[in-house]
Amino acid sequence: MNNFVICIDNEDNPASLILGKVYATLPDAIAAAHNMVRVIDEDKSESDGYLYEASMFAHIELPETVRLALEQRGQL
Repeated sequence: MNNFVICIDNEDNPASLILGKVYATLPDAIAAAHNMVRVIDEDKSESDGYLYEASMFAHIELPETVRLALEQRGQL
């Protein structure tokens, strides 16, 4: 199951991240140990996602219906 975050700081990456947008994350224990998070960003060309500082995001829980709807539309 995907985890989701919302971008709360895109100052260093305005072309790659949209402030207030929900992003899917990929599990990465090594990244987490370094206060990083692996995110599928706007580019979406990298299936393994990109690493960003965890402080740029807040973890959120999406209702099941929202998560499914966004995934079906390719939004996440």
